[in-house]
Amino acid sequence: MTTLPVRVAAPPAGPALPGARGELSAAVIAALRGARRPLPRDLSGADPWGADLQLALYLLYELHYQGFADVDDRYEWDPELLRLRAAAEDRFLTALRREVTPGDDVGGTLAGLLLEPVTDDGNSISHFLHRQGTWWQVREYTVLRSPYHLKEADPHVWVVPRLRGRAKAAMVAIEYDEYGAGRAEAVHAELFAALMRDLGLDSGYGRYLDAAPAPALATVNLMSLLGLHRSLRGALVGHFAAVEVTSSPGSRRMAAALRRLGAGPAAVRFHDEHVEADAVHEQVVRHEVVGGLLEDEPGLAADVVFGIRATSHLEERLARWTLAAWRAGRSALCRPLEASPDR
Repeated sequence: MTTLPVRVAAPPAGPALPGARGELSAAVIAALRGARRPLPRDLSGADPWGADLQLALYLLYELHYQGFADVDDRYEWDPELLRLRAAAEDRFLTALRREVTPGDDVGGTLAGLLLEPVTDDGNSISHFLHRQGTWWQVREYTVLRSPYHLKEADPHVWVVPRLRGRAKAAMVAIEYDEYGAGRAEAVHAELFAALMRDLGLDSGYGRYLDAAPAPALATVNLMSLLGLHRSLRGALVGHFAAVEVTSSPGSRRMAAALRRLGAGPAAVRFHDEHVEADAVHEQVVRHEVVGGLLEDEPGLAADVVFGIRATSHLEERLARWTLAAWRAGRSALCRPLEASPDR
């Protein structure tokens, strides 16, 4: 790969690099630290769902966000790292397409998301936490979500210059709310950071990357993958629609769980904000963002459906992983948290 000088920033511009999960992620970490060694070329044997590939992808995508401490910003466009990223993306996307049922009925697919089950099917984290979740489980779930929520909305912004007319105007309006409507303290990522502090967690960006299991990394990697490719703009809109349509009911249950457990106002506020905001966003995203996109580009219907179903698929994988661990009495994280000082 191209060897770049490592510039030491003071203070660090981003989080520290995490530990490796296997040969692939170790090679990426070594490269980002300036190692002069060839990067892997054949990823045909890499598990697309495994922690090694998912962490490697996350690290490569993070170069487009806030980067890492002591890693030169110019690695963002290093040709060899981009080649490796493309190979890892191909493994991930191929696995997703193999497991996600194709279709082009956007209206029917979205309508299915609007139907809340009469009873919990046993595979919903928010139902579990609402009904019987404990303090340590709420904290773990917050950590599982932190790789995304500390940069909430950022992956979706990439689609804005790829939209036109109604879709673009509506997308920007929703993102304006996500970024606090011009108030830094109301940016959703900042609200999530306050939630973390309220739960006795470290709110530093990337602080818990070492603790994130593969299913949690995959949910964030999907957003980055779709956002960074213009050819997948329809799928990113589908992902965005899935998030906004399903967010409000889950956030209501999470707010109730936190109140039951005696969490502070900052923790509750984050979920209350999503109950109200996403209930409004759901209407706008269905009728204006999705509707406007398909009015301009009707050929993207199958991509929108793929984005919706891929999102649901990865959320189900994360839920199964998490609930299986909790029901067995063990942590769902790679590295269990220290006990909260006041619990």
